[in-house]
Amino acid sequence: MAYVAPKGKQGYEEAVEAKIHRIRITLTSRNVKNLEKVSAELINRAKEKSLKVKGPVRLPTKILRITTRKTPCGEGSKTWDRYEMRIHKRLIDLHSPSEIVKQI
Repeated sequence: MAYVAPKGKQGYEEAVEAKIHRIRITLTSRNVKNLEKVSAELINRAKEKSLKVKGPVRLPTKILRITTRKTPCGEGSKTWDRYEMRIHKRLIDLHSPSEIVKQI
């Protein structure tokens, strides 16, 4: 059974509408500068709306490595090319109603 507030109590209805959610935003990128710029912008906008913010938490960088032979046919000296791609992650936690987060 759900509790229904009496019609005279308006404060209860407002509290139900403004339910606070814990929202976790994960940002990933290959470029650190762009990632830091976007995370700083998100945090600044959240602080303008006076929201509770935690972060950016820097998660470990994933390094994807691929090693291939330089020669296509396999003859000649055994030389190798080493390629790598670094993927950086940032994590931001917000404590606010979902309507306000959509505005950010």
